[in-house]
Amino acid sequence: MKIEFNARAKADIRVIFTLKKDLNGSFVGDRELLEKVGFDGADESAALFAEKGELYVGVEDENDLESFRIAAAKAVGVLKTLKIKSASIGVYDKSGADVAKAIAFGLALGAYEFVEYKSKPKERSLETIYFDAENYYGAKIDENAVKAAIDYVAIVAEGVNFARDLVNRAPYDMTPSALANEAQKVAEQYKIVCEIRDENYLRANGMEAFLAVSRASACAPRLIHLTYKPNKPKKTIAIVGKGLTYDSGGLCLKPADYMTTMKADMSGGAAAIAVITIAARLKLPVEIHVVVGATENMIGGNAYKPDDVLRAKNGKTIEVKNTDAEGRLVLADCLCYAQERVSNLDRILDLATLTGACVVALGEYTSGVMGFNDDLKESLLKAAEHSGELAAKLPFNRHLKKLLKSEIADISNCASVRYGGAITAALFLSEFIEEKNRDKWAHLDVAGPSYVEKAWGVNQFGASGAAVRWVVDWLERL
Repeated sequence: MKIEFNARAKADIRVIFTLKKDLNGSFVGDRELLEKVGFDGADESAALFAEKGELYVGVEDENDLESFRIAAAKAVGVLKTLKIKSASIGVYDKSGADVAKAIAFGLALGAYEFVEYKSKPKERSLETIYFDAENYYGAKIDENAVKAAIDYVAIVAEGVNFARDLVNRAPYDMTPSALANEAQKVAEQYKIVCEIRDENYLRANGMEAFLAVSRASACAPRLIHLTYKPNKPKKTIAIVGKGLTYDSGGLCLKPADYMTTMKADMSGGAAAIAVITIAARLKLPVEIHVVVGATENMIGGNAYKPDDVLRAKNGKTIEVKNTDAEGRLVLADCLCYAQERVSNLDRILDLATLTGACVVALGEYTSGVMGFNDDLKESLLKAAEHSGELAAKLPFNRHLKKLLKSEIADISNCASVRYGGAITAALFLSEFIEEKNRDKWAHLDVAGPSYVEKAWGVNQFGASGAAVRWVVDWLERL
């Protein structure tokens, strides 16, 4: 499906955004029909009058761009079920840019479907959605701004949907080596430098924590390092992604119900790979290094065990108390690798579906932001809000850090109590951040929104591509 600006296009159906506050206004057509079908203008409300070629969708709050994203996603959800090839939609924007971008995101992300494993996917006839020149506010529309917004959304949404595809793939397809192959493909396509390291490299370079997690898997681990380096970059950023292509919990086996979505444990790594491809396509003036630790956490005679003591790349020893706290072990070594390999770092982010505790704290739709630098955390929260993603700050404190104490090693891989688990997991990671980089680092726990088993907002069932729009927005603000 394409999104284009064409003020004179003749479309099969017209989408009419209707602000809830204006529903009873004299300028709203079909008021009596809308009233009969119970259309109230709330978010996710829609009324289709096929014989008139009109689809009304509600916009609950005209000052909230998310209302426009949701309205557009609702609209495309209805449109793609119809036997039509085209639809037109008004810009409804004073500037012709901000709302247009929100609507385009709603359309592009709401139209997503993952049908790779369907033997007979539903046929969709919708080919094009046109932005026309209608302006709710009566102001002159900046056509160039709208076109630029559409072009921008096409690139970012394609990246989000790429991350969704990676996560939605079955774990027998999306193994660590398969994820590495996907990274190589996009690196070649967008002229990004790609280095893939195997288990021999991990062993030779003291990445024992990462290597331990992979031991019981029939699929060998891969360390993926992607580099985008523009001319005269203004900043140098490392983004470290958790790439657990499947997590059984290891010997501390997960209950069956909790295993059915564990193909999504690579969501942070998928998002990181998508972000660097978008940055390259947008030509952002920022040097970016993406490091993804790709592996499976499985069971078997060679599995790492509770009571094992592992030595991380920076020499710190880790007492294993729970083999299902494996993502932080992989990230620990990858964070050490990134700091060792990348010179003059300005910022370090890690993206991970790290803890169920974060979902308990914030719900399914919100990511957690943690770190030592308040300004960095605030910049991330602002970028999340502007991009349309939900994020909240979780606070560190000295008392929670004490819960990671080990009597036989430098640190335990999980806390001695269950409470505050999202924060103690981040505090564990902080032990692998060099002192000079403590204020440069932030941890994003995307466990909640990365994979949800129902449609929500602009997202369909399954992978959402969480953090992709968010981190791209943050990079642009640098």
